[in-house]
Amino acid sequence: MNVPYFVPWITDQDKKFVLNSLNNRWLTNGPFLKKFEDKFSKFIKSKHASGVGSATQALHLSMRSLDVNSEDEVIVPTLTFAATANAVRYCNANPILADVDPETFNILPKEIEKKISKKTKGIIAVHYGGQSCQMDEILSIAKKHNLFVVEDCAHSLGSTFKKLCCGSIGSTGCFSFYPTKVITTGEGGMVTTNNLKLYKKIETLKNQGMSILPAQREKLSKWKYDVVDVGYNYRLDEIRSSLGLSQMNRIDIINKKRIKIAEYYNNFLSKIKGISIPKTKKDRNHIYHLYTIKIENDFHLTRDQVFNKLSEKGIGTSVQYWPLHLMSYNKKRYKKNEFKNANFLKDQLISLPIYPLMTEKQIKYVAQTLLTI
Repeated sequence: MNVPYFVPWITDQDKKFVLNSLNNRWLTNGPFLKKFEDKFSKFIKSKHASGVGSATQALHLSMRSLDVNSEDEVIVPTLTFAATANAVRYCNANPILADVDPETFNILPKEIEKKISKKTKGIIAVHYGGQSCQMDEILSIAKKHNLFVVEDCAHSLGSTFKKLCCGSIGSTGCFSFYPTKVITTGEGGMVTTNNLKLYKKIETLKNQGMSILPAQREKLSKWKYDVVDVGYNYRLDEIRSSLGLSQMNRIDIINKKRIKIAEYYNNFLSKIKGISIPKTKKDRNHIYHLYTIKIENDFHLTRDQVFNKLSEKGIGTSVQYWPLHLMSYNKKRYKKNEFKNANFLKDQLISLPIYPLMTEKQIKYVAQTLLTI
């Protein structure tokens, strides 16, 4: 049997929405984008949402809107995708890496405090795998030191902390719609915020810093516009917006399917000595964008051997992530011994297939294969 690591869920309804978007005269900054943004902000319970081309762009726009510059440092977890730190570097600022919780793989508040300096301007909290960071402690630290908090919500569309939706808690929330994510637009992302000033700046920056957009100029019968800032072409077009809007119509179903698969994995894999299943902390949910297990030292195979064995059986898996401080670009910039937990986790973590289209037969095959090896 073949079980891919991930398969995007594209329905006939999704295809209809995409085809309908092609009937619009404005194929960017059109009605589907507005509907998508409105539906998204309502779901997240944020005041504003701005569709962009990727979560990387969402993070970059967040840094720009918060005036991050070459004099600044921003604290990020070392166990994350490169984009989290890259967005800080795009502003010529310095990402300062911090260690993570050995159970949730989220950034540890106590490690954040260790890394704060006079140059620290903010914190990026990455909600790993679909479970929120310890946001009350992180916000408390931020308030104490007058820092911003940006949420990297690439994994956490539908995750909550004390009944607050991830993406509505910090200064901004940054979401990804990459094909492996909770919903997909192919490539795409969203920035959410409750701050009108930040929202307006993000809207300007994503449209090349223009003071007025083409559709507005046409409506007002004006040709003139100004460029008020160094901006970017970070727009989300109508085609991708229509796909995102269609997928948001079943977001609760998508997450329920993920949770159901995770519950099956939990029941089955908890019986296997040497394998640790995901831990869910109090006051938050887990939507299982990732189902990441740990291959402990008392298991008879290493993580890499498990990876190879599953691959031989036709099961796709992934390692998320190899810590940033160990990547070639970063090795000379950080001291390896500062990240005790991440150094340990790098040889333990493996993410199993989990997506709405998985059949019961596939789910059982993955679990039973782990048991047999």
